[in-house]
Amino acid sequence: MFTTNTFQPKNPFRSFWWAGYECTDQLNCFGNRVDFLPLTGHLQLLGQDYTDLSQFAIRTVREGVRWSQVEKTAYQYDWSVVRQMLEEGHRQGIQQIWDLCHFGYPDDLTPLHPMFARRFAAFSRAFVRFYRDLYPDEELIVTPINEVSFMSWLGGDARGTSPYCTKQGWEVKLGLMRGYIEAIAGMREIDPSIRILTTEPLVHMVPPLNATRKDIMDAAIADENQFQSVDMLAGSIAPELGGKPEYLDMLGFNYYYNNQWINKTGTFLGWNDAIPDSRWVPMRRLLMKAYHRYGKPIVLTETSHPGIDRPVWIEMVGRECAAVIEAGIPLWGVCLYPIIDRPDWDHLDRWHHSGLWDADLSVNPPRRVLYEPYAKSLLKAQGVVADASLLTSQVIAE
Repeated sequence: MFTTNTFQPKNPFRSFWWAGYECTDQLNCFGNRVDFLPLTGHLQLLGQDYTDLSQFAIRTVREGVRWSQVEKTAYQYDWSVVRQMLEEGHRQGIQQIWDLCHFGYPDDLTPLHPMFARRFAAFSRAFVRFYRDLYPDEELIVTPINEVSFMSWLGGDARGTSPYCTKQGWEVKLGLMRGYIEAIAGMREIDPSIRILTTEPLVHMVPPLNATRKDIMDAAIADENQFQSVDMLAGSIAPELGGKPEYLDMLGFNYYYNNQWINKTGTFLGWNDAIPDSRWVPMRRLLMKAYHRYGKPIVLTETSHPGIDRPVWIEMVGRECAAVIEAGIPLWGVCLYPIIDRPDWDHLDRWHHSGLWDADLSVNPPRRVLYEPYAKSLLKAQGVVADASLLTSQVIAE
């Protein structure tokens, strides 16, 4: 357990509300490579996508470098697409936060490969050199690897992606975090000013009703394990990987409607039930718990809901974030992820209808269709958060 750090650095983000563009380039459960930036049309419609954000005062976005597309041959990098994205972001004044590895590795690598960490660290260093050649003085914020906890389970236990294992989740997590930590060390050798934003799932696992003592203990252990990756980064777990407390910079947490469930079952706790489950915990409490564990600034780096419940969900998110801010906790942003609708990884004909913009699939690239109920509720949520921020700043000033 970490103690709260009383010193807080300055918030580096240009807007509190962010847009996240689905950028997975992983191998799906069938072994097929998916590449969502062109599939959703974001690469083709980049300028329009950024322009569309202005009506919601969004100036910060999460984007992906797509490791598998940049490094098709070991240690040979093609940054041309990333350069185009950077140029458009700078043309429109959009701040881009970069995932170096969202979901996906080059064809010849898995997290269990003995060269995984070395290759990822080299790739990360190359990105910093490329970026600094273009923009030597700008603040650079990166997420080395997105959702290590989830990818460890998906690839190490559920055979949903590379390396397609069962009962190897811990080993996959170690491999991913070894690469994560070596990448940070390598990048900061080149540029000590680089900021690191983690992006890990924020979950709540509970025992069944009428639980035995073992059920209660198992659920508590499973819930605690959600923090293993960040603890590795800090060096408090698996210190042989080289983690350090100073690698904890800004902590991002990804939270969706199905992030609370009964341990060892596929049963999710309802988030909007008329009579809430007694085991359900409001999002504000989960964010506060994460903040008090590490004492670092936090960001809600992913959140959304599929279908018609999008408006209700985002209004709930606004209220919960306002409560966190009013509690004096440095919550620095909320990322709508995905901002543009996306298909399922494994069944590409199934689109989730989870974005602020839906996708009109009758044309290629898909045309953007603003989902008006979501848009209205987002503006309402933005107002609630803005009021809380203003009230908090006035209290501090007094």
